[in-house]
Amino acid sequence: MKYKIIPVTALAQNTCLCWCPQTKKAVITDPGNDVPLILEKLQQEKLTVEKILLTHGHFDHIGGAETLAKQLNVPIYGPDLADAFLIRQLPEQCQLFGVEKMPSFEPDFWMKAGEQIQFGNEIFDIIHCPGHTPGHLVLVNHQAKLMIVGDVIFKGGIGRSDFPGGNQQQLLESIKTKLLTLPEDFAFIPGHGPISTIGQEKQSNPFIR
Repeated sequence: MKYKIIPVTALAQNTCLCWCPQTKKAVITDPGNDVPLILEKLQQEKLTVEKILLTHGHFDHIGGAETLAKQLNVPIYGPDLADAFLIRQLPEQCQLFGVEKMPSFEPDFWMKAGEQIQFGNEIFDIIHCPGHTPGHLVLVNHQAKLMIVGDVIFKGGIGRSDFPGGNQQQLLESIKTKLLTLPEDFAFIPGHGPISTIGQEKQSNPFIR
């Protein structure tokens, strides 16, 4: 699997293009906004997008999803249904954080733990990692040893749990039982900031050591 990280908005959220190098079929993960920038990067790589995937329902990860889906004529795969309330409250989230108001939308599908998402010859396995939000999902490509983890874990940090539906104990449990059990050479792309690996975080992340 190949990928390109596209930081978007003032919050520098990591939108990702992930694609199969053989078929050039792709998915876009967590398009927070800056749709023209995402489309520009997509055109540069000459990819065919099949799906938009959302790890969780916070505004900075979903804000551009509906606009992008309409322009590309592709379906939106939402996080676990437990995050539906957040997506329905998108306008209120925007107002709370003082950003431009965006209308709510309904994903075409809701992903669930244990399912797989395929694009070309590539597969993401879906893991449910609640704590930052109730329906937060992590996307795992075992062949590439790479994960899209949203706001569950960061290089040297973990996601916040003080938003509606958050739970710090649940978040730590998700990290320790579902992510840290993977091989140490698995890399992850967080929702914000640089890439890291499971091994690096086991050694240096003060929240989980």
